Amino acid sequence: MLTQTRPRPLSPTRPRSRSLRRRAASLLAVMVALFGLMLAGATAASAHAALLSTDPAQNTVVQTAPTEVTLHFSEQVTLATDDLRVFDASGKRVDSGPTGHAGSDDTTAQVKLLPGLPQGTYTVAWRAISADTHPVSGAFTFSYGHASATTTVAGEKATKGNPVVGDLYGLSRGVQYGSYALLIGSVVLVLICWPRGVRLRSVQRLMLTGWAGLLLFTVTELLLRGPYANASGLGGVFNLSLIQQSLNEKLGTLLIVRVLLLAAVGVFLSLLAGQTGIGRDPDTADTADFTDADDADDPDGDAAAADAADAQARQGRRLRATLGAAWAVLAIALALTWALGDHASVGIQVGLAVPLDVIHILSMGCWLGGLATVLVGLRRPQTEGGIGAEQVARFSVIAMCSVAALVGSGVYQAWRGVGSWGALVSTTYGRLLLVKIGAVLVMLAAAWMSRRWTAVLRNTPQPEPGTTEADTADTDTDPEADSDSDADADSDSDSDADADADPVRQAQLARQRALRAGVVSQRARAAAPARGMLLRSVLLEVTFAVIVLVVTTLLTNTATGRSVTEQNAAVAATQNLPVNVTIPYNTGGPGDNADGKVNIEIDPARTGLNTLHAYVFDKSGKPVDVPELDVNLSLASKNLGPLPVTLDKVDIGHWAASDLELPLPGRWLLQVSVRSDAIDETTVSTTIQVG
Repeated sequence: MLTQTRPRPLSPTRPRSRSLRRRAASLLAVMVALFGLMLAGATAASAHAALLSTDPAQNTVVQTAPTEVTLHFSEQVTLATDDLRVFDASGKRVDSGPTGHAGSDDTTAQVKLLPGLPQGTYTVAWRAISADTHPVSGAFTFSYGHASATTTVAGEKATKGNPVVGDLYGLSRGVQYGSYALLIGSVVLVLICWPRGVRLRSVQRLMLTGWAGLLLFTVTELLLRGPYANASGLGGVFNLSLIQQSLNEKLGTLLIVRVLLLAAVGVFLSLLAGQTGIGRDPDTADTADFTDADDADDPDGDAAAADAADAQARQGRRLRATLGAAWAVLAIALALTWALGDHASVGIQVGLAVPLDVIHILSMGCWLGGLATVLVGLRRPQTEGGIGAEQVARFSVIAMCSVAALVGSGVYQAWRGVGSWGALVSTTYGRLLLVKIGAVLVMLAAAWMSRRWTAVLRNTPQPEPGTTEADTADTDTDPEADSDSDADADSDSDSDADADADPVRQAQLARQRALRAGVVSQRARAAAPARGMLLRSVLLEVTFAVIVLVVTTLLTNTATGRSVTEQNAAVAATQNLPVNVTIPYNTGGPGDNADGKVNIEIDPARTGLNTLHAYVFDKSGKPVDVPELDVNLSLASKNLGPLPVTLDKVDIGHWAASDLELPLPGRWLLQVSVRSDAIDETTVSTTIQVG
């Protein structure tokens, strides 16, 4: 009789198995925490369309009441009817009508203003959707007549958005990347490398998790798009007008297409799970699936069974080929919904960038999702349906091809996105790209380790799935127990007849069978220690795969280094506008001309010859004559100046100089001396930028 002492060899291996599972669970928890923490910072998207100039210009004082406000961007923008808002000093809106483009120029935003505006400072709050579907926003001020003593910031605050909405929006985008990889990789691994894996509940749950996660968070992104783009709160998630606005955008259309494709994917997965024929791996097919034990000695029966096995294997291969072609179409279509809505669809070489981005996304899914599926398969012994060394070796070939495609398309994307070596360290996009490259290098090192352990595992003899307890007995088993094995078998056979009549005996036999199965399972693990090392290396790959997915999400929400460099250059070029500054003065003397302001215009405010105009107004804004007006400029960084400006009187309160020579660019100090009578005089100053 088999006693409780037979399974004692389990004691040294069981703690190691539990320890490995605990470490795997701990690593998984860390990965989830890292995923959440990094996504929290992924929601504040950097500017993608840069504001180049405004009319009226920022921080200027205009003497004529403007009738409209116009903004010029570095690329095309999409506008909603309320994207441009103008507030007076008290916080009251003074814009009139919907926001639109200036004529047919899609790089502009314009809104009309109410007539009869009072003098003072105005705040312009703006928001727009870049060509790559990311929202941008900001605010600036200008003054009409004179600056107000106090100005409102209500308009500026309105552009910042709700942080909760931003966090959820970024989280939804990140989870979609992970779900896509899980879905694509698991199906590819089953169809090409491990057909029997489709029979496992754990693998089916992996596919379903990827599909459900992608579907759920695609819908979530669609619902959050309206509040995110309009800087509103969670209350706008189910606002029908915001949903309609999102559906009218390019991104909304792509999200709807993704949902429809996922409906087709759901049908595909149900067919995949229902087709048991693909679960027959022709390289490891067990003839026990096709033969009857009672006919094992019948040669004709064996031949018929072999023919049936070959026929079913051919049928399984044809079925897998058909399903594989359908899956390729669905996977490429899903990848296009990302490529057409992100950086690849904007900028240079779009016709080449979009296909390469699709290849990049597909390769990422095959590699990372396949790794997760291999990890699930390795957690079960091969004798219990787990993945074997041959299947892991097949996946390693797919992984190598995926890595090659990732590197090739990634190098192109890096060149296209960064644009220069300096942008790798000077821009957020470049620094994130360096982090992603580092994580991929660690994954490649872990993949190299996995290939070595796979080779060791393939050269290690594995127990057959049908191995019995007697066949797996170790040579170091208790000799007395081995010598009594026949007696135990006889005793077992004698007692089996009484099992139905004796419930206690029946339970004892069930326990013995469970113990025997445990011995077989543990000896299978002990026979291949490389399997545990392979599990650890794959787990390391999956850990850094999560980091890669998180950084990828951050990259999609960050302006490319090339665009930032180009935008900075464009902004710098537009910043060298003519100088127009207004400086208040008070000489302390009597008369209306003792208290007022002086307006200085310098055109073009660049090195070389310039024209200067000076206008003097009283406190009511009327031109006023003063006995004397002097202007000089100094450049402290070069120890240059003061350079006096020779002024000629043109009209009442108007002086001009047509031969102002500015030799160097930089921040110049502009000083204006105003004399209101024979005694009272004051000097006021400000800084100006000369390009």
